[in-house]
Amino acid sequence: MTAGGHIVAALVAVNALGSATVGDGPHFWAAPFELEEEFGGLGYTREVDNSMRIKGLSVPATTIGAVVTDAVLTKAQAHRLSIMAHDGLARAILPAHLPFDGDTMFSAATGAKPVADMQALMEIFHLATLVTARAVARGIYEATTLPVPKAQSAWRDRFGPYFKQ
Repeated sequence: MTAGGHIVAALVAVNALGSATVGDGPHFWAAPFELEEEFGGLGYTREVDNSMRIKGLSVPATTIGAVVTDAVLTKAQAHRLSIMAHDGLARAILPAHLPFDGDTMFSAATGAKPVADMQALMEIFHLATLVTARAVARGIYEATTLPVPKAQSAWRDRFGPYFKQ
């Protein structure tokens, strides 16, 4: 919630080519934005590995989501909201927006509450980035492995001993 009381929320379905975790470990790229241990409370790792980690070149992949606010926004401002949500993808997935990814973020505004000034609008945009990054990590943290042959292991299956239950 913004200082002016606007709500900004995101919902993201993550199937990215890139990785939401740092290196081969359990720590999320989005760790600096975590609130109340919503994705394990592991914090950020001191050992950053920036090597590219991708699922492969022939795997269908996309991350798709929506960021929504209760603010009154123009069409151009709603577009800016989705652009800022893409920044959240880039803070939570490395690398993001690869050629084989179909990364898309939609935006919506209910129009329930007017925006007081430019600073309030910029705070809404800022929060769009943060809630999107958090939604990516939370989605990975909460996911379970699909019950199909050769399914990619879920974060919980790979790193279960590290997180608090």
